[in-house]
Amino acid sequence: MINRRTYNWKCRNRTLKLGERTLVMGILNVTPDSFSDGGDFSDPGKAIEHALEMIEHGANIIDIGGESTRPGADSVSEVEEIKRTVPIIEKIREQSDIPISIDTMKAEVAFQALEAGANIINDVSAFESDPGMVKIAAQTGAGVVLMHKQGIPQTMQDDPTYENVVEEVCDYLKTRMDFAAMNGVSRNAICIDPGIGFGKTLEHNLALMRGLPKLTACGCPILIGASRKSFIGAITGRATPTERLAGSLGVAGWSIALGTHILRVHDVIDTCDVCRIVDILSSGES
Repeated sequence: MINRRTYNWKCRNRTLKLGERTLVMGILNVTPDSFSDGGDFSDPGKAIEHALEMIEHGANIIDIGGESTRPGADSVSEVEEIKRTVPIIEKIREQSDIPISIDTMKAEVAFQALEAGANIINDVSAFESDPGMVKIAAQTGAGVVLMHKQGIPQTMQDDPTYENVVEEVCDYLKTRMDFAAMNGVSRNAICIDPGIGFGKTLEHNLALMRGLPKLTACGCPILIGASRKSFIGAITGRATPTERLAGSLGVAGWSIALGTHILRVHDVIDTCDVCRIVDILSSGES
């Protein structure tokens, strides 16, 4: 049986019930250089079509990113990131009330996205990159995802080192949760992400996946974003990200069983099937 706490995740004017079933966050990268689908949805029409398709396939949240954070990725200007993301959010909001997350490290991008109808800030720097981000989160009441990473995207995979990766990631995330709370962000608005693949070797990623029960002890919801990532390719021998569906689904099932609340994924329809099966088997329902 899944040992998963329930939470009411406050996301502006929405409250998402977490823990009774696994939620699926569909990835919408409107970038030319993301590691798996870079360039696929740079065209606004294709991006909106894909978002609506993910919603139809069962996505509970849409996560929109205008700057790639893959290893080695170049940074993008604030203006360009807003140009890429905000019109897409506006168009999705016209057609759906689904919760929308903005994947950004920039406060102004987050603010403009929230003004356009987003509900959640997904900050891979856990409010460290831009001092203004925590203020935006506190003032708007947005839900937030605070993620651990070591280093910056350009260099984070050069030589990541830890003495105990699970303990260090847990300690870091607790510190960032406290920082957010001390600066006016409700603890009920916070979700954490261990940052699989962000400044971690294969061994580090495996240790974190095995150590998920320690993360759940931090006292807030857990999001895992492992979809199509290189550690899955290293295990399965699949060099091409789009060939890592089966491995990604295996990680999804493992994550759910160890208490994860939200899965951030590329392959929505297949992941939703896995979630339904694991959730029902665990609940004892038919």
